[in-house]
Amino acid sequence: MRLAAAVLASASLLTLAPSGPPALPELLADTGGGSQLITAQASRTSSTTGTVTWWNRRHGHWVKAGSAAARFGAKGLTEGRSRKQSTNTTPTGLYGLPFAFGIKTAPKGTRAPYRRVHKGSWWCQDNGSRSYNRWTEPRPADCRAKESEHLISYRTQYAYAFVIGFNYRRPVHGRGAGIFLHVNGKGATAGCVSVPAAAMRRILAWADPARKPHLVIGTRSGPTAIIRY
Repeated sequence: MRLAAAVLASASLLTLAPSGPPALPELLADTGGGSQLITAQASRTSSTTGTVTWWNRRHGHWVKAGSAAARFGAKGLTEGRSRKQSTNTTPTGLYGLPFAFGIKTAPKGTRAPYRRVHKGSWWCQDNGSRSYNRWTEPRPADCRAKESEHLISYRTQYAYAFVIGFNYRRPVHGRGAGIFLHVNGKGATAGCVSVPAAAMRRILAWADPARKPHLVIGTRSGPTAIIRY
């Protein structure tokens, strides 16, 4: 009886153990401490395309929940800690997702805080403004329109979006503002990460703030390798 029990226990462990190579999040230096994660990976820093994958942590392992083709900055990717504004580069690193927003109504099942875009909604990117790298509604006097994004003007890209917490908590002026995960436009982004609209809706319905989702951006290898973050 004891031998049979041992055999059954071993068989159960083998069934639960993951097969094949480890999932990408298993290789990361940090995943943000939650049980949900989005990885945005490009082949190299000069790439303008790659893959976004969203993951759930279950029974001690990361399990893929979905994936989609992704687009990055027109000038590729760069280390987030030394990025400069207006370089059209996507910042690498591990980031939180402060809130979601969109011109359209939040997809069914969305649990993240979701702000609707109105005619008076702006994202301030003016380095001289006290509202730098913040949603403003209405736009304050010290935030010049030509140095900011009028969100409703981007009806395709900002139909649905997630704020990426790059340079967000304590903004460093000149490092960059308005970095989002959003719907694809016509081509590469100005520094954001974008995916097809259907994928963006799926991500919004999947993300659960109680599980502390994070997003990590990086390349397959080199100084900006995704596994370094």
